[in-house]
Amino acid sequence: MAVPSKSKQRGITFIGLLFVSAVLAMAGVVAAQVFPTALEFMAVQKAAQKAAKEGQTPAEIRTIFDKASAIDDIKSITSKDLDISKQGDKVVVGYSYEREIHLVGPAYLTLKYQGQTN
Repeated sequence: MAVPSKSKQRGITFIGLLFVSAVLAMAGVVAAQVFPTALEFMAVQKAAQKAAKEGQTPAEIRTIFDKASAIDDIKSITSKDLDISKQGDKVVVGYSYEREIHLVGPAYLTLKYQGQTN
């Protein structure tokens, strides 16, 4: 039986496998930290839309947003950070905030979220 030559063999070396695994693990850790902030952003959107729909005055809008924030456990933004305005006969609630995620040593990942109701 003939032994196949190395030039015809294909695949990944053990060191290559370790490197790829380490990169995928780091990406997974970062994704696991980013995912909750994305869920919180969706909760902020929902709370702002509810506040804009149900409230008439800025004080009512802020109160409704605070109640929704307590229910959905929103910690990145408060009702004081909302930008409330009127466009025609519609109330528009705008918001923007940043979240920092510590990666390693002095390295941070900064996520900037912003939006407004329609």
